[in-house]
Amino acid sequence: MIRRRSTPWIHKWSRPIIAAIAGCGALVTGYLTIEKLTGGSAACIAQAGSKGCNDVLTSAWATVFGQPLALFGFLAYTGMVILALAPLVVKSEESNQRRQIENWTWLLLLAGAIAMSVFSGYLMYVLAFQLQAFCPYCIASALFSVSLLVLTIIGRTWEDVGQILFTAIIVGMVTLIGTLGVYAGVNQSTTTSGQEKISFTPTPTQTPNPEFGWEITTTSSEAEIALAKHLVKVGAKEYVAYWCPHCHEQKLIFGKEAYQILKDNNVPIECAGDSPQGKPELCQAAKIQAFPTWIINGQSYSGVQNLTELAKITGYTGPTNFKYFK
Repeated sequence: MIRRRSTPWIHKWSRPIIAAIAGCGALVTGYLTIEKLTGGSAACIAQAGSKGCNDVLTSAWATVFGQPLALFGFLAYTGMVILALAPLVVKSEESNQRRQIENWTWLLLLAGAIAMSVFSGYLMYVLAFQLQAFCPYCIASALFSVSLLVLTIIGRTWEDVGQILFTAIIVGMVTLIGTLGVYAGVNQSTTTSGQEKISFTPTPTQTPNPEFGWEITTTSSEAEIALAKHLVKVGAKEYVAYWCPHCHEQKLIFGKEAYQILKDNNVPIECAGDSPQGKPELCQAAKIQAFPTWIINGQSYSGVQNLTELAKITGYTGPTNFKYFK
């Protein structure tokens, strides 16, 4: 008597598990998309002086074709949910038709998981070596993508292993080439609009002055000065620490003249207790957890903010030909 081989449990539950993981990814990216589109600040705890989630969300890598990168992630995860559940929802009386739907959706799930894993791998490289930031949302999304790939491979019996390898090579190459093409101009020191990229890493010989930090070496144009006056008008506050390199990057983006306007009107609030300008009690009352942090209209924005973002958040309508960006 020949016993019928039982179906492995992972084959029975792979599609629901894939849908659940993709659903989690959709929730995360959907949340980030809403925060980005509304000018909000993602909930993220970062150590003082270190880069966090909002530094990532305001970076040049966070926008693709003028839209938040998180939006494309949301669409990708939503697509994976649909592909995973389609054969379970669509009822067909013909077994051949149902089998065909299952085969095609498995192949599309495999291609999607490979593309998402390759893209996530590139973003992890950017996170670690370019932005040097810690973003739990980004790491979670990368883990979701890899988990989807593993489950897609082991979640069914693939009759042709070569099909997996062939699909992985083709989809992986296309995704990598496309990704490098999309971000080709990000690493350049200037943008097509003439903006200069700002980055500051102090050397051991560059000791910050407790009174004002490091010297601001950039100059302001009419646009930076106009925005600074607008920020004063709307009551914006920036919480800083004189020893924080990212706070200095924010100063460099404004330029010497514009940032002096902010200082003269008490927009920056020094949080370091050992600074002559320090007002740590105000920072504690505002529950500041990272530097710099902007508070505008009651909303908190952590990390270095590009001036275009500050302009958007505050409804600024003046000149926007800013000289610098992060």
